[in-house]
Amino acid sequence: MRFKHLFFDLDGTLTHPHEGITRCIQHALKAAGVEPPAATELLRFVGPPLRDSFAVLLATTEDARLDQALSAYRARFDTIGIFENSLCPGIPVALERLAEGGLQLSVVTAKPTVFARRVLEHFGLAAFFDGVYGPDLASRGYTKASLIRAALEANRALPHLTAMVGDRAEDIAGARDNGVHSIAVAWGYATDGELAAAQPDRIVRSPRELVEYLERAA
Repeated sequence: MRFKHLFFDLDGTLTHPHEGITRCIQHALKAAGVEPPAATELLRFVGPPLRDSFAVLLATTEDARLDQALSAYRARFDTIGIFENSLCPGIPVALERLAEGGLQLSVVTAKPTVFARRVLEHFGLAAFFDGVYGPDLASRGYTKASLIRAALEANRALPHLTAMVGDRAEDIAGARDNGVHSIAVAWGYATDGELAAAQPDRIVRSPRELVEYLERAA
């Protein structure tokens, strides 16, 4: 294979967590005294940093209000929402093939690392990954680009030998900012036209197609 390191986004790429995330957002908005939108209207907030999402939903940049919303979200997510989740079909087989092919796999996610590790353990995926790179619960101001940069540094990975796999424009932009090959998956939470506008190096429509593309890469 052309690549040595493969970074995976989590939400929308490895698992479908929209039920838990949207319900937790609704819970947090109610706690903030705001009538929440329907779950279908909240799907676009699956993936990006939650603090940024609440800034939009609450129309505020006030730290205290955003902290309260995050706290309410996490109170429900920690015990209930984290498991309102399902594996993307075909992912375990794909990860096994890629690992057997000699790729070093890592997760790079905007979800706090402590939650990401629990999700991977819950679905039996943790053994496929050498590292999980996400923010701490107290982190602020991170971007997908900064998380990818941290993963590159931790793995001493060369950007031209690394690919980022994700479902949102932030994944593609973050890869580009770091000189990393970008692969967009079409089974996630991107809005209409989002992936095409982000101009990834490749769009794949199934985990099987992802494996075939990487195995052909030379």
